[in-house]
Amino acid sequence: MDIIYYPEKHKWPEIIKRPVINQDELYGCVQDILNDVKINGDKSLFKYSKKFDGIVPENFSVIKNDIINSEKHIEPKLKDAINIAKNNIEEFHKWQKEEPRITETQPGIKCWRKSIPIERVGLYIPGGSAPLFSTLLMLGIPAKLAGCRKIVVCTPPNADGKVEDIILYTAKVLGLDEIFCVGGAQAIGAMTFGTETIPAVDKIFGPGNQYVTAAKQLSTLEGVAIDMPAGPSEVMVIANDSAHPAFVASDLLSQAEHGPDSQVLLLTNSKSLLDAVIDEINRQLEILPRKDIAGKSLKSGKAILLDSISTAMDLVNLYAPEHLIIATENARELSDLVKSAGSVFIGNYSCESAGDYASGTNHTLPTNGFARSYSGVSLDSFFKKITFQEISDEGIQNLGPTIELLAEAESLQAHANAVKIRRTFLEEKMNNES
Repeated sequence: MDIIYYPEKHKWPEIIKRPVINQDELYGCVQDILNDVKINGDKSLFKYSKKFDGIVPENFSVIKNDIINSEKHIEPKLKDAINIAKNNIEEFHKWQKEEPRITETQPGIKCWRKSIPIERVGLYIPGGSAPLFSTLLMLGIPAKLAGCRKIVVCTPPNADGKVEDIILYTAKVLGLDEIFCVGGAQAIGAMTFGTETIPAVDKIFGPGNQYVTAAKQLSTLEGVAIDMPAGPSEVMVIANDSAHPAFVASDLLSQAEHGPDSQVLLLTNSKSLLDAVIDEINRQLEILPRKDIAGKSLKSGKAILLDSISTAMDLVNLYAPEHLIIATENARELSDLVKSAGSVFIGNYSCESAGDYASGTNHTLPTNGFARSYSGVSLDSFFKKITFQEISDEGIQNLGPTIELLAEAESLQAHANAVKIRRTFLEEKMNNES
């Protein structure tokens, strides 16, 4: 890790700058893939599976028997762990549902908002070196709770050209049966346009590498919504002398092992803690199976020594991390100062792994500074909010003059006339009745 001592504030933006990639080259490449999928459908999916995965699946669609039989390959203890995580995630998300509340803004004017499930959603579940079945829990559970009619799952093939049993078992537990063995930008293209095998969807969810992220962003130009720009993962840890160096090191490493482009940052006001954390990182890294991946990520990681923890909070809000861990004795108080972060972990025992798997909160979160303006996935992400209004004859008479004045001030006479014609009708009706 790069160790930085007491940087001046004007240098902060450069210090915390995320790695920059060649956007023109990336988006040009991804756009070509999307165009190919749009025109050639499944044929292009076979081509890109062979090119990028080195595998050509016999069939992109996973048969139901494979989903059912996946249970045989999962250890009982792991099944129990998945059920615990499922229950906690369901418990946290089910209470996010809002019931419509009618508001009478003035006599005769009733307004309300209703949550309607998005009809067709696509869940992208990263695979490759680590099949992230936990992401299927995080996306599948709120999709089911919301009542989405069609839930499509795309995930890359393993070395055998199949979907990992753990992902299939998780899908079985959630009651999902539309699983497709395809990954990368081509999977996003398939869910955007639809192919002979894979149906098009209305909104795409899920994290991925830079190609998947770019494909998701480009899909919005085709009228498909996305959850957020979720790219390489990141964690920022604030710690002082009350923190446990081994805990802090393990949190940084848990994020670093996601991929070589993951971002890890430590902020502290203690030189002794910083040194102890670096020693622990070196010790723990040696025994990790994904040592090489974590090591590459750490090369771009930063440990920053600051004059105070309050200064660290200013740097947090500037960086807007995906995950923020506050490992101090007054962590709860400091958490009130957080303005921009995807998810916050308070205290020495609140490790980021808990949120990644089983505490209940969602782990699909904004990265790359998007936490300044985006929220993480929630139950709301799977709904569209539709407003309703019901205006009585009394209501249009009361509010009509106001509407007419406002419309005429904008020189929109037809808008004003839509009110006048109703008011005139009611006045004539009242005169006839009298």
